Amino acid sequence: MSKSNGADHAAKNGQPAHPEVLPATGKLGILIPGLGAVATTLIAGVFAVRKGISQPFGSLTQMGHIRLGKRTDNREPKIKDFVPLTELSDIVFGGWDLYEDNMFEAASHAKVLEAGLLHSVKEELEAIKPMKAVFDRSYVTNLDGKNVKTGATKWDLAQQVVADIQEFKRVHKVDRVVVLWCGSTEKYIEAVDVHQTIESFEQGMKDNHSLIAPSMIYAYAALSQGIPFVNGAPNLTCDIPAMVALSKATHAPIAGKDFKTGQTLMKTILAPGLQARALGVRGWFSTNILGNRDGYVLDHPDNFRTKEVSKLGVLEDILRPDLHPELYGDLYHKIRINYYPPHGDNKESWDNIDIFGWLGYTMQIKINFLCRDSILAAPVALDLALFADLAKRAGMSGIQEWLSFYLKSPQTAPGLHADNDIFRQLIKLQNTLRHIMGEDLITHLGLDYYQEFAEIL
Repeated sequence: MSKSNGADHAAKNGQPAHPEVLPATGKLGILIPGLGAVATTLIAGVFAVRKGISQPFGSLTQMGHIRLGKRTDNREPKIKDFVPLTELSDIVFGGWDLYEDNMFEAASHAKVLEAGLLHSVKEELEAIKPMKAVFDRSYVTNLDGKNVKTGATKWDLAQQVVADIQEFKRVHKVDRVVVLWCGSTEKYIEAVDVHQTIESFEQGMKDNHSLIAPSMIYAYAALSQGIPFVNGAPNLTCDIPAMVALSKATHAPIAGKDFKTGQTLMKTILAPGLQARALGVRGWFSTNILGNRDGYVLDHPDNFRTKEVSKLGVLEDILRPDLHPELYGDLYHKIRINYYPPHGDNKESWDNIDIFGWLGYTMQIKINFLCRDSILAAPVALDLALFADLAKRAGMSGIQEWLSFYLKSPQTAPGLHADNDIFRQLIKLQNTLRHIMGEDLITHLGLDYYQEFAEIL
């Protein structure tokens, strides 16, 4: 079906017409605050894929297929062949970090990727040096660095970030930019008056308000220029009214928050299955050991609290104890994260799940997931950046809930509870892509395949 025919069909069925999507011409700059383990694994991986050294496993944009039309149509192209995504060869990376290491040095220190692979892309990695970061140690107590910006006010720091982005575009001849937060988890804060409007937020930066976090300064700098911003950490960042309003005013997509990788990924896969079969859950105990920089940051209680809130909400959103009190009303959910340096980036999680079934008889599920934190996060970060750029070219602005497939604590419209069921999230993502390209949305009803039902209808 052509795009125009698809749009006509959608209009007749009460669906909004699909947007016109600008082509992905020229270069896309992916600018990353926080050039640590996740960012360097992403960047080195893209360079390795470009050279044919490896493949982009885990990336839906690069490896995934999407069904179009009926099952009998046999139309299942790769997503990258269906929607106009930026080619990996057209991506230019840059970013900010409070440490001065170039990307080869930073990747070597992160110890995620083997030395042989890193040396195969050493020249490309060494060419990327971090810009000075916006940093406030009160938000990340366990870290300190010298490669940081100085300014009289937070407004001054925001203008410095704006200048960095403009200079990056000029030097690298970049046509479009996405800013992708891969920095550390900041301490837990809640929205207050300064976060409510664009005007109050701008004045707050000029007044050096203590509850304007570094991540918010990056988000403001990007959104004020109409640049998409993606939040890969559980920080409040753009999940405040001021940033939502700014993103709409400048026609910039926002997505967040917190990359969905290890233990939470398993929860969003398993919990929907338990709920679908009406199996009760009495308790879910989760513990992690992690030895990278992220684990070190989360070893501080203020930063752990931010992560804990992000991870705790997942089960409640999926199981809906308000609708099923007899199944999940007394669920006890406990989360622990322990810093354990010998593991490095190799995160290990244990889950004990106490469930019950027919007549209340109890059972248990045990999960021991030995994963690699940055290996799981890198393709998520890539997909989010590419899809955010697609959304911008499709004229989409504000909260992009269709990207919740990748996120632990999805940002939603005010008053709308998050949907953390990964299978429904995938349907939402795929249907959004179909909508953008003027294809029929798929309901998976399937009644038209069976004549007896078709005749009744």
